[in-house]
Amino acid sequence: MRSIWNGSISFGLVTVPVKTYSATDRTSSVSFVRIHEKDGAPVQYRKICELDGNEVPNEEVGKGYQPPGDDTIVPITDDDLSRLPMPTAKTLSILSFVDPTEIDPLQMDKSYYLAPNGASAAKPYTLLREALEHHRKVAIGKVAMRGRESLAMLRAHDGALVMHQLLWPDQIRPATEVVPEGVEIRENEMTLAETLMDSLGELDPAELHDDYREAVEELVAAKLEGEEPVAPAAAASGAQVLDLTAALEKSVRAAQGGDTGAETEPASVTPLRGRAKKSAAKSTAKKSGTTQQASARKTGAAGTKQAPAKKTAAKKSATAPKAAGGRTKAASAAGKSTASRGTAGATSGKSASKSTAKKTAAKKTTAKKTGKRSSA
Repeated sequence: MRSIWNGSISFGLVTVPVKTYSATDRTSSVSFVRIHEKDGAPVQYRKICELDGNEVPNEEVGKGYQPPGDDTIVPITDDDLSRLPMPTAKTLSILSFVDPTEIDPLQMDKSYYLAPNGASAAKPYTLLREALEHHRKVAIGKVAMRGRESLAMLRAHDGALVMHQLLWPDQIRPATEVVPEGVEIRENEMTLAETLMDSLGELDPAELHDDYREAVEELVAAKLEGEEPVAPAAAASGAQVLDLTAALEKSVRAAQGGDTGAETEPASVTPLRGRAKKSAAKSTAKKSGTTQQASARKTGAAGTKQAPAKKTAAKKSATAPKAAGGRTKAASAAGKSTASRGTAGATSGKSASKSTAKKTAAKKTTAKKTGKRSSA
């Protein structure tokens, strides 16, 4: 690797000379060149002066500063910048040591490896790295690189010191315009979400790769061989209303390696109409049960309607012993009436049984009076 900046780290009275190397490689990402579609030739970018319309060579391109809200451009030379009072031009001045959680990831910009510059820098470099690891802190300071000053964070990583350039706090935009309002989360939904988070397990960095880059490489290889690229299967279109709870439940079962059912749709998508069908089936079952109960009630009512005929027969039987004046016959007739009423009461319920008992008692009283009159 090629060093892109040489300077030093300063904390207290300790100074550590370091070399800086880029810690990231963006060349592996997909990038395209602009071409002329008619002939496929690359399109060049030329620096054209807006005043005379002529192309400007690189050695004549300089710096200028345009104040906000002003059309005036002020030329700035390298000599002007070198005379600025900037103590961090060649030194990363550490201001404090803080907990890593105090740094907002939104502030992270570019990352660099720092290496000791010379044999005398090896010991203080190692001491600073070990102190950061043992104390579980990160160092926050300021550094000027490539013509501008920025915040920087130092941390220990894989046996080395890593410097992250940070954005200034006023460069972070507020999130007030993107926060949804009036959303209520139920307790079971939160529990399912946390269960899903725990079920997904740990992340293996070796399994991470750029699928888009691989697809572009396959596309280019197919075109070079004169083959027609195979189009991927189109995803199902159309918005669906989701049942969040059911989607979470299926996701948890899938993450835990359980059976998600015979459905082939993604576990995170559960249309509400599926549940509507189940509700309709339950409603049909309830209606069927209600119809059967109504039929049973009608049958019971028919059995109850037959009771008056039996009551009439019982009255006729009770009248016969009155004419004969036999007390025993009256009691026997009353017993038959009670048995008949008991049969009807089994259909009509408890209220019919109470009514039958009262009528039976009344007929017994009538039979007694009839017996007394016959004796007289």
